[in-house]
Amino acid sequence: MSAGTPLPVRFATKAAAYLATLDPTTQELVLDVLAIAARAPLHWDAWDPEDIDSQDLRAAAVGTLTVLYLIQRTEPPHLYVLEIIWAG
Repeated sequence: MSAGTPLPVRFATKAAAYLATLDPTTQELVLDVLAIAARAPLHWDAWDPEDIDSQDLRAAAVGTLTVLYLIQRTEPPHLYVLEIIWAG
């Protein structure tokens, strides 16, 4: 995966519902983190770097925010947000 055209982002139902409950500033932070991930999906660390089979499961963390996403390489490639954790 190269940094080129940003990948589309899709949300699991639970993640989308949780995003809607966050205040607008936090929602913007989540979307900013995902914008970085969409442009460079491999930028963030793998959730479990020692598990070769789960290298596409990534954890994007900024301060008290963590977004877990999966890089879906099947056509059409996209990011799939599994979980949003806000401890702020």
